[in-house]
This record gives sequence, structure tokens and C-alpha cells, in this order.
Amino acid sequence: MSDKTSHDSDVSFIRALAELLHENDLTELQVKRDYAENDSLNVRVSRAREVVQQVAMSQPSAPAPMAAASAPAAAPAPAPAAAAEDPASHPGAVTSPMVGTAYLQAEPGSPAFVTPGAQVKEGDTVLIIEAMKTMNQIPAPRTGTVKRILVEDGSPVEFGAPLMIIE
Repeated sequence: MSDKTSHDSDVSFIRALAELLHENDLTELQVKRDYAENDSLNVRVSRAREVVQQVAMSQPSAPAPMAAASAPAAAPAPAPAAAAEDPASHPGAVTSPMVGTAYLQAEPGSPAFVTPGAQVKEGDTVLIIEAMKTMNQIPAPRTGTVKRILVEDGSPVEFGAPLMIIE
């Protein structure tokens, strides 16, 4: 295969990944494509997603909707104030154990499992994540008070994404 043909094939592959990302409302895809023993292509396609938080923060500029790179790109350094407000770094953050869709209630119309200010005990169900048509109950990792809920009902979540703060 010539370099030109290989390059065109790689560009088409990356475009297909970007379309897949958009069509399935994903925020990131990472793929390794092996050609030969010492020849491979590592691709990470991601897009920034607006995070809805209960605390309003101003952003200096709009993020790019999609980006493609042959290697993982370094994230820009957050502003000092933003680092202090990052919910993922909060010691009481409850993070998603899987990729799926978060639901704050057992079924539409029923009351939410928890609300801000609610007291929870370790093991209480705080929300459900649907993954591959399976409803997975997410338990409270500790006893405490729900300070913030960081996801909306029915919103997609990624592995490790902060879901709520329990203190």
C-alpha cells in the first residue's frame, strides 16, 4: 500500500470515527489500528461537552465541537479558580463506574432517589445507570448529605465522570 493510499484510508477512518462519535452522542472514542509488526495508528477522537452545574462559571471561549489526533492531546491547564471548583477532584465526589445513561428516579413520574440536602446511608441507591439495556443501581459510597447533583436525568455519562457530591 502506498503512503498516499494509507494516508487517505486513515483520514477516511478518522472521519468515520468522528461521525460515529456524533451519531451516538459520545464525547470520546479511542482506537488502535495495527497494520504490521511495527506499524500502527492510534486515534483519539473527542469533543467538548458543555457541563451543566449548579454553580454558574464563565468560560473564556467556546470549545471546539470535535477534534482528531493521532495521539492523546494534553488538556489545557485549568484556571486556578476552576481547579478549585472541579467536582471530580472533590473528596466527596461519587463517580460513574461505567458508561451509560444516568437516571435520577426509578421510572418517569416517580420521586428522585435523592435531592440536594438529602441524608443518605452507605449503600443507599442514589441513581441508576442504564448500560446495554441493564439498569445498574449506584449505591452511596459513604454516609452523608447530598450537596450537589452534577448530572441531569436521562443524560449520558462516561466512566469516572462525577455524578454527585456527598459530604
